[in-house]
Amino acid sequence: MASLPLYCSSITIPTSSQSFSSRPNFVTAPPGFSTHNGTRTRQFNVSCKARNGGDEQRAIPGNEETFQGKFDRRNLLMGMGGLYGAANLVSDDHSPALASPISAPDLSKCARGTNLNTQQPLDVNCCPPPSQKIIDYKLPPVTKMRFRPAAHLASQEYMAKYEKAVALMKALPEDDPRSFMQQANVHCAYCNLTYEQTGDPSMRLQIHNSWHFFPWHRWYLYFYERILGKLIDDPTFGLPFWNWDNPSGIVMPNMFVNKDSPLFNPRRNQDHLPPAITDLNYAGKPTTDPSKIIPNNLTEMYSEMIRNVATLEDFYGAKYVTGSKPDPGPGTVERGSHTALHVWVGQATPSGEDMGNFYSAGRESLFFSHHANVDRLWSIWRGLRGSKAKDFAESDWLNANFLFYDENAQLVRVKVADTLENPKMGYVFQEVDLPWLKNRPTARVKKSKVATTSTAPKAMESGFPVKLDKVVKVLVDRPKKSRTKKDKEKEEELLVIDGIEVDTAKFVRFEVYVNDEDDKADEIIDKAEYAGCYSQVPHKNSTKVKSKIRLGLTELLEDLDVEDDDKILVSLVPRAGGEDITIGGIKIIYAS
Repeated sequence: MASLPLYCSSITIPTSSQSFSSRPNFVTAPPGFSTHNGTRTRQFNVSCKARNGGDEQRAIPGNEETFQGKFDRRNLLMGMGGLYGAANLVSDDHSPALASPISAPDLSKCARGTNLNTQQPLDVNCCPPPSQKIIDYKLPPVTKMRFRPAAHLASQEYMAKYEKAVALMKALPEDDPRSFMQQANVHCAYCNLTYEQTGDPSMRLQIHNSWHFFPWHRWYLYFYERILGKLIDDPTFGLPFWNWDNPSGIVMPNMFVNKDSPLFNPRRNQDHLPPAITDLNYAGKPTTDPSKIIPNNLTEMYSEMIRNVATLEDFYGAKYVTGSKPDPGPGTVERGSHTALHVWVGQATPSGEDMGNFYSAGRESLFFSHHANVDRLWSIWRGLRGSKAKDFAESDWLNANFLFYDENAQLVRVKVADTLENPKMGYVFQEVDLPWLKNRPTARVKKSKVATTSTAPKAMESGFPVKLDKVVKVLVDRPKKSRTKKDKEKEEELLVIDGIEVDTAKFVRFEVYVNDEDDKADEIIDKAEYAGCYSQVPHKNSTKVKSKIRLGLTELLEDLDVEDDDKILVSLVPRAGGEDITIGGIKIIYAS
């Protein structure tokens, strides 16, 4: 048995099993919910303490402020000795050398949509209702745990309750910040560059493709869930998660396809309704061989959750602070399965509404079940870390803060630091199997000599930047080879693909392979040669961005049995929008 300290207590998981058990953030189904073996158990209640050992409290009336009176530390610094210029110096991680955490935006300065490439206005207004009062939110004491079921296992009783809650939300007045469209606009505003960054008005705020992806969406679902629960007077109500990482839950849940249900949305890809199998590597067109989808899906999940996440940045995403440009770099889940599902559900049009575009994604009820599963994967990943660091210790991450309307229509400010343990936020997930957990892919060719015989140019000599309108192959030198077990435990070997320039209005995807002897782009990622991917959900407010990805090589090179080689052959395979992708460079680094 391998011991894993998780959240409120220490727990154990069997190393030979593909599922967790007895975990404080994952529980078996309470009455009214089916489990994977058809049985029922009592609901599991958890009592959690704050990190400092005390009970966490609600927002304290009086600890509030107006927009006009907001104090900003960065503004003060900018007035002292001309630090504004220094704050725009950029470090190696593409973040300003002197900066402060991302701070809650001034809602009164929310702008209507603009195409930042053409500066032409768009017909989109995501701005929330105004409020002159902000309360610093404190997590309330957990007296009753909210239960998030797997959507495909939910009972008829639960589905009726969920439909009633959404119907009541849609019936609220349009200007009520808890109404369905206002809640949808929360995602639109934070994800489409409509807010100025507080402290640097020259920069726009974007919470995607950075280390804020997981915590921001956790807060978003937290308040959405509490609003629904209050509307039906059920403090235990939890959002269902779409269990798309498991073949048993991979089809679009039936509760969302009933045309008479408030959960129904006609703006979906009609070819992807049940019984279509969800493709976690979707590239905008049908897969030529459907039998490959599930094996590819399991390999993708293993890559996102196990192989490519030795360091915190590789799972969470790159650092993003005041003064940072948007999209510094997405983490594994965000650029992989998360993006694929957004585009897979949305209409088969260039803009992909609703789910396939950031501005409209929140108008799709399925979005919240999709992101409930993303949120669940965050909790699972933290559990798999064992004694390793689970979160950034930097104040630039922990003290980042955002604004949301709560279930009482009160505008509250929340911090990243309060999102780290879902039981302390008052909810747990139904326990289901993890079939990808032991799905380590095998190499098609071991000890391949393709890097030795290839005529591909070296990365240093290949003329970057290069447009990815065709497969690009380059040889990349390894600064260190024949590393010992101790070396590997100390540092992860990472393939960095930098200067990825894209137009955010376009859906793009490319995949990365190492020492792959197959020259055919045959949609097979179920092999050890697959290193990972980059993809993005289109934005309504389009602009050109430069991003990066980091792909773990340590385990991959072991599987290929080429740890003693001094170079590798890297193949960049465009799957969607290659003509709109430019690659700035490729290199290998070592990071802990």
